[in-house]
Amino acid sequence: MAITADALNRLLQSRLPAGLQIPPPCFTEMRAEPLDYADGSLLSLRFPVQARYQNPLGYMQGGFIVAAIDNTIGPFSYLVAPPSVTARLGVDYLRPVLPAMTHIDCIARLVQRTRRSLYLSAEVLGPDGKVIALCQATQQLLDR
Repeated sequence: MAITADALNRLLQSRLPAGLQIPPPCFTEMRAEPLDYADGSLLSLRFPVQARYQNPLGYMQGGFIVAAIDNTIGPFSYLVAPPSVTARLGVDYLRPVLPAMTHIDCIARLVQRTRRSLYLSAEVLGPDGKVIALCQATQQLLDR
């Protein structure tokens, strides 16, 4: 289902301990736009491609692609089973984010939940729907 930024923030605030800054500065800095959410299974966010993210070749630098992935997986993991921290995040880049691209979409999915961990996957898509990067992540659940 489509989700607005306000609805996503309210949902996160309802599931997280009081006093956390939602959305965090790293999220707002990248101007994330929520696209889709399915409780416990999927979160999709759109990130504009900004000139300040370019490497010397003019492509979006890989670290900013990973930041977009982390800004998608992080909130999604909190919606699945708060609180958690990233224990492992591996990314495979398939093609570059070109300067002419207006945005990238990051889609995070739950692969498996165990008593102590979340196993997540994510894919980054260009405006044409082609896969730019694939990610596998493990989130360690924290004791409450």
